Amino acid sequence: MYFTKPTGDTPSLLTWDEVNTLFHEFGHGLHGLFTEGKYNRTAGNVPRDFVELPSQIMENWCGEPEVLRQYAKHYETGEVLPEALIEKIQNSSLFNQGFANVEYLAASLLDMDWHTLTAEDQVDDVNAFEEASMNEIGLIPEILPRYRSTYFGHIFSGGYSAGYYVYKWAEVLDADAFNAFKESGDLFNKELAVKFRQHCLQEVGEGEGMVQYKKFRGQEPSIKPLLKNLGFEE
Repeated sequence: MYFTKPTGDTPSLLTWDEVNTLFHEFGHGLHGLFTEGKYNRTAGNVPRDFVELPSQIMENWCGEPEVLRQYAKHYETGEVLPEALIEKIQNSSLFNQGFANVEYLAASLLDMDWHTLTAEDQVDDVNAFEEASMNEIGLIPEILPRYRSTYFGHIFSGGYSAGYYVYKWAEVLDADAFNAFKESGDLFNKELAVKFRQHCLQEVGEGEGMVQYKKFRGQEPSIKPLLKNLGFEE
């Protein structure tokens, strides 16, 4: 993880993206820390469509006003982040979400097209293959896939082959899971936190992902919390 380095007498002051990354990766760390199981080879060994839940759910707390007031303080004065800036952070989370989601989904579908080729299929022109793939879904010229084929490291060297979609699926899970805390009226609801730790961190690898999630939530995830987070639904 690479953060902004300190300069002179100024400490390392993280950008908003870096703060989100810190919360995200800390979630992966908690997953590894709390995992328990009968066998080392299966403990915490979960499918790609579950592995980003423990990390992405942490990003929900990152931007909550109640949480921001606890850690977002001026490094010299200790002054809490002004309410006007907190409101701007909240509003900015909805900016350009239509574009961002389309470019992400386009990359996910391109990933699938590459990984459903058969031994008989021959690709002589990578750009032409990519263009045909995007034309098939009607992607407009103003939007490109988030990653073009020639530098799509996630799917060719990053272990997400035919699975780049999982970040979006994990958004469904994390939004629904975090909504449980919001519905309770307490973002730090200890009872819910214990259930999430047990069923979605500690026991994972022992049961299929949806089985474990339903043990925590009591139901399958709803897409509505994600649509609300993205500003697509009131």
